[in-house]
Amino acid sequence: VQFVESGGGLVQAGGSLRLSCVVSGLRFDDYAIGWFRQAPGKEQEGVSCISATDGSTYYDDSVQGRFTISRDSAKNAVYLHMNSLKPEDTAVYYCATDWGQSAIMCLTQGVEIWGQGTLVNVSS
Repeated sequence: VQFVESGGGLVQAGGSLRLSCVVSGLRFDDYAIGWFRQAPGKEQEGVSCISATDGSTYYDDSVQGRFTISRDSAKNAVYLHMNSLKPEDTAVYYCATDWGQSAIMCLTQGVEIWGQGTLVNVSS
């Protein structure tokens, strides 16, 4: 199983980025996929997740209204569009699955991370 994240970078506060996650080695349409982040000295947190079935989504309160998650079954990819970025969004972002179908996977503690992540650095 592979999760390959890309799209991070250095951006000023208020700016935008689009993260991409390409997944291989599993039946993509069978699983919810989510974006998690971890900042230095902090716990992993679920940012946004999308279900396997009906496209329902979950957003952490800290990103609600600023981030949008989507998935493309033809490309086995999940995207995270991030707008109005804030310095507190600075973290390494990872995509992952907990092998379930629900977007509520974002609330799962300690989801196994398979990829290298992509660094988002928001300057003030």
